[in-house]
Parts: sequence; structure tokens; C-alpha cells
Amino acid sequence: MADPYGKPSFAPRLRYLCDYLTRKGWDLDVYTEQWDELCFEHNYPITEVQLYKGQRGSLLHGIDWAIKAAAGLLFDWKDNAFAREVKRQTAKRQYDAVLCTTFSTFPLPAALEVAREKHIPLYCDIRDLDEQVGGAQYQSHRSWWTKAFHTWYSRVNIRRRNRILKQAKAITTVSPWHVDFLKKINPQTSLIYNGFNPQIHFFEPVRTEQFIISYIGRLYEQHSQDPTLLFEAISRLKDEMPELLFTVHTDEKGRETLRQLVRQYGIADRAEINGYVSIDAVPGLYRESSICVVLSNKAYGAGPKGMMTTKFFEIVGSEKPLLLVRSDEAHLEAAIRETNAGAAARTTDEAIAFIREVYQQWKVQGYTHQAVNKAAVQLFNREAESAQFEQLLLK
Repeated sequence: MADPYGKPSFAPRLRYLCDYLTRKGWDLDVYTEQWDELCFEHNYPITEVQLYKGQRGSLLHGIDWAIKAAAGLLFDWKDNAFAREVKRQTAKRQYDAVLCTTFSTFPLPAALEVAREKHIPLYCDIRDLDEQVGGAQYQSHRSWWTKAFHTWYSRVNIRRRNRILKQAKAITTVSPWHVDFLKKINPQTSLIYNGFNPQIHFFEPVRTEQFIISYIGRLYEQHSQDPTLLFEAISRLKDEMPELLFTVHTDEKGRETLRQLVRQYGIADRAEINGYVSIDAVPGLYRESSICVVLSNKAYGAGPKGMMTTKFFEIVGSEKPLLLVRSDEAHLEAAIRETNAGAAARTTDEAIAFIREVYQQWKVQGYTHQAVNKAAVQLFNREAESAQFEQLLLK
């Protein structure tokens, strides 16, 4: 049971695990909330449960969502409705375990209800926590309507989440920070990093006529991502590097923010702001890039803690120079050092120095290649990580 598959990545951690378990002979069913169209191949059933009336973006959907969202805070309407539907559809099916993966709370309560009815253990995979960004900001950027009363919203969800996690057979999560935090709730917590699919993300030399610095993914608030150093660096280097091009693939809201930023920093003539591409096109974009950017911020105060974004692992697997801006000064920076994946810039000068170094490589070769520490990188191979999940379930 899982929170919805959303663009642009469509839950890669869950997708690869399901692919792996299916290949190993496991029989599984996935139940999730209906959200975006599922634009990926899968050899196992995925059942999407429609919880709101109308099409997303319609007036009917908006009104129904607002009413049910309020009911959700008071009575957890959403999890109750989801649990009823899953129990109805699986009434005649026997399972050995329920695995619930989520970024927050939904559908943890529903998963526990299904596990209890079937008298089987519940395993929880937690990708993100409300507490990893201060002041309930993580929840508020997901749900705009909660900003007026996000403290209450956060407390309700944290209380529900923790109640379920205490009863889980085991918990898996994505970073050492998350492990330390969750072990206080349930000692049976272990680390399984996000990672990359080696059949998709691998190095291949692709020569380009332009020196491409690329970013692919969503843009979040500045407390989570501070791209200031990147824009300052490009602004200072654009005359020195006539071939430099900054490309972005992001959502509509992110595109508008970036258009304002590139004008503000005087680099609009060196930027291409694009919409999302299909997940199948992303590995090729990494290979065409001279530098791949991961956006972050300092991991203290209100900054993000334990944010080991999937993009980081995919770029490392592609063996492309990676620029983290601004450095989290924590787990991501340490992982970059361990894997020799690139640079974690704490200052504009550090970002500039790295871009210049990679630019010289590109001028000579026409493409770039990062000499990663292959032994360290293999720790992030999704094949090995899915085997960790399998061993946990077999116990």
C-alpha cells in the first residue's frame, strides 16, 4: 500500500522494489490513491483508488477535496475510505505481509487496519518525515490550504503516524538521520538508501556542442533548496564560457520561479526552462549534461535534514559530475566525498571552481565523466537494496 505515484519520477523506490520482487517470484498487489496517469511499464497489478469526485483541477474535485480534507483532520476520512476499499477488493486474497511506503502519514493507518484484519505483519518504509524541515514547513509546501493552521495539521499527522509506526514489525528508511529519529519510535528501524537502477543509469560518452549545466526535478521553498550560489556562479562565468547553457526540466510553478531568477541574475540568454519529460528520457538527459545539479540547503535550523534525494543516486550511477548547491553540510556532502561524485558547494567561489574544472575537461573531450569511487557507488545499486528489503520480509 502506497501514497500516490506522482510525476515526474513515479515512486522509483517502490517501482524498482516491485520489479525486483516480481522477478524473484513474489506475488504482490499494489494499492494506491489515483493521481497521475501511470506512464511506466509494470508486470504486477496496481490498483488506483479514486477518493475524490471529478477530475483533478475541476471545480467539483476541488470542492469535494476541501470538504474531505477537513473531515480527514477530524476523523481521518481518507485512510478509513482507502482501507474499506482495499479490504473489499482483497477479501478473498491471502497475503503474508503488508508493506506500506509513504512520504508522510497516508496510508499508514489504512495499512495497519488491513494487516490487522488479515492477521499479518505490517512493514513500513518511510521516505520523508515532517520533522526533517523545521516549523512544519515540509507539510505546508505539500498542502497549501494548511498554511493558516499548519501546526495543528502537522501534530495530527505526526500523532497518527507515530501510533502506527510503534506497531510495525519493522521500519525501513532512507538516511542515517531518519534512522536515528525513527529508532526512538520503533527500535526495529534500519537503513535502506534510495539508489539507482544500473540498467538505466550508467555512463556513456555523449559529445555536445554546448557546456550544459542541468537540473531535473521540482523546485521547493528556499528553506529546502537554495539555488543562489548556482545563479551567482553562472552569472560570473557566462562571459568566460561562451558555450555555457543552463537547462531545467520542472513543473509549471518551478518554471515561473526560474524565469524570474534568471532575469534577476542576468542569465536569461543562457537558460532554457522546460517542462517535465518522461521518466524514460531522464537518463539520456543526464548523459548529455556536462554537470548535473542537485539543489539543497544547510541541514540545520529550518533546513532539510536527511534529504537523500533520488536524483543524487541516479547522477552518481551515471558517473556525471555532480554539483550540490547549496551544500547540506551533512549526509549528502559526506556521500559526495565518499563516492567522489563531484562537489558540495558552501560558497559561490567553490561552485565556480568546480564548474571551471569540469569545463576544462569538456573543452578537451567534448563530454564529461566523473571518476566515481565504484566500490562506494555500488552500495546505492537498487538491486542490492531490493535484496535488503527481501531479506527483511523473509525474516
